[in-house]
Amino acid sequence: MQAIELPSGQKIPRLGMGTWRMGEQAVSKPDEIAALRRGMELGLTLIDTAEMYGEGGAETVVGEAMTSRRSDIFLVSKVYPHNASRKGVIAACDRTLKRLNTDYLDLYLLHWRSAVPLAETLETFQALKQAGKIRDYGVSNFDTDDMAKAAGLEGGESIATNQILYNLSRRGVELDLLPWCKQHRIPVMAYSPIEQGRLLNNPALKQLAQTHDATAAQIAIAWLLHQENIVVIPKASKIEHVEQNYAALDIALGPEELDALDSAFPRPSRPIPLEML
Repeated sequence: MQAIELPSGQKIPRLGMGTWRMGEQAVSKPDEIAALRRGMELGLTLIDTAEMYGEGGAETVVGEAMTSRRSDIFLVSKVYPHNASRKGVIAACDRTLKRLNTDYLDLYLLHWRSAVPLAETLETFQALKQAGKIRDYGVSNFDTDDMAKAAGLEGGESIATNQILYNLSRRGVELDLLPWCKQHRIPVMAYSPIEQGRLLNNPALKQLAQTHDATAAQIAIAWLLHQENIVVIPKASKIEHVEQNYAALDIALGPEELDALDSAFPRPSRPIPLEML
């Protein structure tokens, strides 16, 4: 599995499994666990979750899926903004660790900007790192101004990543946020690579998918994997989707194909505020 090096030197796989909407219905739990385990078997060892997903339900699913594989997994979770105070982060992290049945996270993120002073959150992330409960920390849904502010605070130099909405139809970040992150050597995690399924009927994607004997989703993921400094975390709640996501690693898009996607999904001509889902 290809990997990107975080500022700390820790390596994060370029393709992983997302867990949004998991853990919300008991009837779906066996299939969700099976999908995650299949991904681990294939080598998709990056798992992204959050206390927000299923109000902890997704973390519980991940914890059950990992069982004896914890040492093989690069585990990411995120803290709610309303838990971003010193006491709130510590308590939230402890709850997350309990649900995941582990004693550490590889990466812990602030899910989005909070009313709590960012300096307080970063200070607490540092304390959790020193205590061995997290190995790295970062942010999610931070625009360029947010990143610049965070970088200027104590502990900001250790921000490991920014997890954002980035896909073929959401390319505004290419004008300012992605260059800023690249300049500061901060990898970006791209969530919702197929725009919650809304990209799948695009004619250009479907045509390329036919050429590669692939799915439109695989082409959308492969396009992101062609971008520099990007980690991709498509949702993985069914075994067949996990296997398809993994197969996207083998899709090599040529220059003309990349140009065709640029024409079908042109980037904005001016910076726009960071979008969220």
